[in-house]
Amino acid sequence: MAVTIQMQLNDKLYLRDPQHTKLGRRIIQYSILLIDEIGFEAFTFKKLAERISSTEASVYRYFENKHLLLVYLLCWYWEWMKFRIDYHTMNIDDPKRKLKIAIQSIVDTTRRNTSIEFVDEDILHRIVVAESTKAYHTKEVDKENKDGFFLTYKGLSGSIAKIISEIKPDYTYPRALASTLLEMANNHIYFAMHLPSLTDVKIKDGDLSEVEQLLEDFAFGLLGCRMNM
Repeated sequence: MAVTIQMQLNDKLYLRDPQHTKLGRRIIQYSILLIDEIGFEAFTFKKLAERISSTEASVYRYFENKHLLLVYLLCWYWEWMKFRIDYHTMNIDDPKRKLKIAIQSIVDTTRRNTSIEFVDEDILHRIVVAESTKAYHTKEVDKENKDGFFLTYKGLSGSIAKIISEIKPDYTYPRALASTLLEMANNHIYFAMHLPSLTDVKIKDGDLSEVEQLLEDFAFGLLGCRMNM
């Protein structure tokens, strides 16, 4: 069942918030599909406009360029993931259980129980895996960071770091472990699909359980505890 959830994202990412109009939501919906289909390098606003039977100028009324559109999509995903982690851990006291849920959310978006009508989270997850580093591995990263472009990612990482600190308050590197888990999930899914000699995990028929197990072993091993479930 579709639910109405509106992500509050940095208004410097867009000229007009696409969530507020039918055309804007189509831009989001079909940019996700098109980037997944042809890749970010080949993606253009002209191709997007053709796909949605609109004009290139209409797309530019929402986003200044495709880089900002990509950052917007990633911020949307990170905010959605943080929402899911917060929602599914809100009534859980055991921090180890909360970390396991967070790892499940990081790895596998198919475990959602709500949906956003104009966003296919599974396809957006593939974009995050394949394209996310292109958002912040740029020459403009310091300026964009000052402008708050990555507050959603830092907020997501901070939520995971807080759980890690609940498990082991004296652990020295909770933020480093949190961001490493986020990057590990993307890297090893990508490696398993495209560069299998760089990982030990295997993905068969979309089953990401080995990636999830890798992250659990890594996190709980570093924290000196085990999740018995």
